[in-house]
Amino acid sequence: MGPHVIETERLTLRPLRASDAGLISLYAGDARVAKMTTRIPHPYPPGAAETLIGRATRPDSDEQIWAMDATKIEGSELLGLIAVRGDGEVGYWVGAPFWKTGYAREALEAVIADQFAAGREVLTASVFQDNEPSAKLLTSVGFRYTGVGETVSVSRGGTVPTWTYELRPTHD
Repeated sequence: MGPHVIETERLTLRPLRASDAGLISLYAGDARVAKMTTRIPHPYPPGAAETLIGRATRPDSDEQIWAMDATKIEGSELLGLIAVRGDGEVGYWVGAPFWKTGYAREALEAVIADQFAAGREVLTASVFQDNEPSAKLLTSVGFRYTGVGETVSVSRGGTVPTWTYELRPTHD
């Protein structure tokens, strides 16, 4: 089942749609974005965005993928993506023009709240060790450092050292 819409102050987190392919290709095609992810190839091949949208919108997908849409504040209809896999792993990327704007934090906080409200017991995340801004973001929203690992990066063509994190809901 695909994701439902989540509203934040500046963003509408919504399911992907066919019209997102151009902006996904534009932003994911930026080497600076691709090299900080596990799955985005570089160069970004023709048809990759359409394949991603097809995977995200399949009824049997075990992953919820949201577009970060800023049209409510007259911004871009796609700034980046945020996803939660069936096992609770959170991943996200934001197009380079929108770095250091707080959009990733806003989307991440909203998805965390949504997942815990739906009864999820733990979220996990990992970042490449050379992606300090993302590591800082995770810890600033409450993720706890759990260790090191290695993850394959398609764009880097091999394994990359990672830091791993987890977050559990706080019960008052």
